[in-house]
Amino acid sequence: MDRSYKVRGINLKSIPMGESDRLLTILTPELGLIQAIAPGSRKPKSTMGGRSGLFVVNELLIYKGRSLDRITQAETIESYPGLSRDLGKLAAGQYLAELALYQALSDQPQGELFFLLGEHLSRISRSPTIQNHASFIPVIPLLTQGIYHLLALGGIAPQVHHCCLTQQKLQPDFTRANWQVGFSILGGGTVSDEWMTQNSPPIMSRLNSTINNQNLPAINRKLNAVELAMLQQLTHPELPPVEAMLSQLPPKLRDLSLNPVWLTIEKLLRQYAQVHLERSLRSPILLDTYLTSIS
Repeated sequence: MDRSYKVRGINLKSIPMGESDRLLTILTPELGLIQAIAPGSRKPKSTMGGRSGLFVVNELLIYKGRSLDRITQAETIESYPGLSRDLGKLAAGQYLAELALYQALSDQPQGELFFLLGEHLSRISRSPTIQNHASFIPVIPLLTQGIYHLLALGGIAPQVHHCCLTQQKLQPDFTRANWQVGFSILGGGTVSDEWMTQNSPPIMSRLNSTINNQNLPAINRKLNAVELAMLQQLTHPELPPVEAMLSQLPPKLRDLSLNPVWLTIEKLLRQYAQVHLERSLRSPILLDTYLTSIS
């Protein structure tokens, strides 16, 4: 009986094993998450070395062992080279890979997750590298949209176009300087300004009871009109160029730096993902290190 099988997969995690091997965690469209040994991949001249790197997509021939499978052949078809040339892009890639790991299943097809992750890694890899510390940081909005799309695929993305409590449609109001909406992590997304000021007591009591049991406030953050407008952009298949995003704002706001806006949204989605995935994310630490280095 042939114990070998062929599969395409992207390397999401690598652990040293023995004297010269690596144990890879691989996301495949056909079989979901699998683990396999890349024999000799840590040897200096091993042809398996580059093919066992993070984010490398290979066509694999794998021998099914009694306890662990072993890679016998690997042919690289994609490697996202931009990720390894820039700390910010690498941090973003690891961030999305960690989210994918927490959402992926074993022994079940994961085609949508495989292709969605690959698309966002490709966008980040191809994105411009910042030229100076004061410039727009293109990797942050791309990362943030990747986070949102992965959460959406898992069925846990926050509502951003409607109030998560009343289903009232939310439209950013740039005419009122102090206009805001709330964001409730356990509530499931954005909360209208009207609900926050004129809410129904039974709903408020029920929400506070649920959230206070988790030691979290009912409204985790308030978002202004610009922040809501950018948050709503995440639901689109692709983000428009920064110039197009700024053109949607009133003339008096078009000189605004969007860096603080995107950083606010990323941190909010980070908290949201950790609560709804019931996981503590480690990879954003590298992102924070990168942001500190360019600040």
